[in-house]
Amino acid sequence: MAVPRLLERYRKEVVPTMKQDFGYENVMQVPRIKKIVLNIGMGEALQNAKALDAAAADLKTIAGQQPVFTKAKRSIAAFKLREGNTIGVTVTLRQERMWSFLDRLISIALPRMRDFRGVSPDSFDGRGNYSLGLHEQLLFPEINYDKIDKVRGMAITIVTTAKTDEEGHRLLTLLGMPFRK
Repeated sequence: MAVPRLLERYRKEVVPTMKQDFGYENVMQVPRIKKIVLNIGMGEALQNAKALDAAAADLKTIAGQQPVFTKAKRSIAAFKLREGNTIGVTVTLRQERMWSFLDRLISIALPRMRDFRGVSPDSFDGRGNYSLGLHEQLLFPEINYDKIDKVRGMAITIVTTAKTDEEGHRLLTLLGMPFRK
């Protein structure tokens, strides 16, 4: 099987640059991406169970792998939510699927956003992990516009082995993530 384009770029360009920039002595010290988590949270799932199936189908098409349904951890009366209710779908991508998804996100989906000026560089969590939200699943070319019942957003979290936000930012920048200036 062919090596994903972004993984090859990571090995040939990013690793040597990061070693030079941060003074790593060993290749294993260079931060890498561990996993990417895609999540669609849906409050409407309490009233409309079919919406959950549609969101799961969209996520499966985008990620190329079966999503898992997430359940509420506790009850919240104000939202009419009971513990154990299904309220969303999530997928964790690793290895080749992760690299190909990241490549599609950076090169296809993000540039298709209306008035796109780059993603926020402030969405790091303090440990080198990056999260971003998309307003619609239609940014991905795999999604057929005619089969969409409702436009849904999703949260994407890129988990890295970087110890600081600076290392994580540099890693994603070298991979081609279009950060806002």
